[in-house]
Amino acid sequence: MSETIAVVGLWHLGTVTAAVMAEAGHNVLAFDDAGVVAALDSDRLPVSEPGLAELWHAQRAAGRLRTTENPEDLADVPFVWICYDTPLDAEDRPDVAFVRTRIERVIDILRGPATVAVSSQMPVGSIAQLEAYAASRGRSDVGFAAIPENLRLGGAIAYLRSPDRFVVGTRHAMDRERVAAVLRPLAAPIVSIGVESAEMTKHALNAFLATSVVFANEIAAIAERVGADAREIEEGLKSDVRIGRRAYVRAGEAFSGGTLARDIGFLLELGKQHDVAPLQIDGTSKSNEEHKLWLDRSLSDLLSGEPHPRVALLGLTYKPGTDTLRSSAAVALAARLAAAGIEVVGFDPAISSYRPELSGVVTRVAGVDEALRDADVAVLMTPWPEFSEIAATSWLLMRRRRLVDPQRFLEASAAAHVDAYVAFGRPPVTA
Repeated sequence: MSETIAVVGLWHLGTVTAAVMAEAGHNVLAFDDAGVVAALDSDRLPVSEPGLAELWHAQRAAGRLRTTENPEDLADVPFVWICYDTPLDAEDRPDVAFVRTRIERVIDILRGPATVAVSSQMPVGSIAQLEAYAASRGRSDVGFAAIPENLRLGGAIAYLRSPDRFVVGTRHAMDRERVAAVLRPLAAPIVSIGVESAEMTKHALNAFLATSVVFANEIAAIAERVGADAREIEEGLKSDVRIGRRAYVRAGEAFSGGTLARDIGFLLELGKQHDVAPLQIDGTSKSNEEHKLWLDRSLSDLLSGEPHPRVALLGLTYKPGTDTLRSSAAVALAARLAAAGIEVVGFDPAISSYRPELSGVVTRVAGVDEALRDADVAVLMTPWPEFSEIAATSWLLMRRRRLVDPQRFLEASAAAHVDAYVAFGRPPVTA
C-alpha cells in the first residue's frame, strides 16, 4: 500500500483523480470546502461521469478514499495534488486567483517536506508565483510539479486508468521522484520536462486541437458551397500518414468556453504581456467566433416567414456522457433564440430536474416526442445514442419537418423522414 496522498478540489477533475488513484492502491485524502464534502458524503457527486459514482463508492467502502473539509488534515501529507476546476466568469474568463489563493492556503498549512502538484488549469508562470510565495513564507521544503490535466469528458475514468502518458514539469529531483512514485501504479510513460515547458505544453496542446477544429470547419464551409462532402474530405486527409487516422480533424460545432477556449485565451493574453503577436492563434479564435454563427444563419433561413416560430433542441449538455451545462452550445443558442422572441423547448436524457442555467431561455420537456410536437425546426445539439433511435412517427409530430444536425449524427436514421435536412459540411437536402 502506498503512502497517503491528498487530492484538493473535488469537482470533475478532482473526483476522478481521487477515485482512480485510490483504485490504484493509494490512501487518498480528498479535500474541499464543507458544502462540497457534505454533498459527496451524501452520495451526490458534482458531475455525471460514466463509472465515477460506482468507483467513488467502491473506494470509500474499501477504506482507500476519505473526504475531509478540515485543512489541518493536510498538514503532514507529503504529496498534495491540486485538482480544482478553474472557474469561469460570465464571459468565460478563468478565475485563476480562485485557485492560487487556495493553493497558498495549503502551503501555509503544510508542516513537513512536501510536493504540491498542480493540475488545475493555470497560465504559464503560475508555479513560479507559487514558488515565490513559498519562499516568502520560509518554506524551502515545499516543492512543486506541473502535471497538466487531460480530462476527457465522458471518458475520464477510462483514460486516467490507462493514460497515453503524463507530462510532468519539475525543478528538483525530489519532486520528480515523488511524482514518479505516485504515478507508478498507472504504468504510464512520464515525459519529464521543465516547469514552464509543462505549463506551456498544456496551452500549446489545446491551441493545436483548437486550430485543427477551426481548420476542418473552414474547409467544410467551403465544401457546402461547392457540392463537396466534408466527411469524405476528412477520410482523404486522414489517409495521409502525415496526418493520420487519429487526427483531430472533423467538421462540426465551434468550440465554446471550455478547455480549448481557455488555453487560447491564456496564449493571447501572454502574447500581449510579452509583446508577441500570435497571429495564428488569434486567427483561430476569430474564425471560431465566426463559425458559431453557422447555426444562427441556418435557423434564420429555415424560420423565415414563420409567425410564431418554435425550435426543439435535442440535447442540452456540453457533450454526451455528462450532465454539465457549463460551456454548453445548446444553452448559448437557446439564449440567443429566446432573445429574438423564438420559443425554445429542449430535452436531454441526462437532465431530470430544474437547472437554473435553463431558466428563461428554454422550456425543458420530459421526452423527445414532447420536444418535437409542433416544432418548426429541430436541432440536434448533443449526440446522445438514444437520439439515433427516434421513431419515424415522431418526426410527424412537428409542425414543419425540418432538422438541423450539425454533426450529422442523425443522417442515416432521420434524414429520410424530414422535409429539410441541414448539416454542416455538405449541401442541404430537401424533399
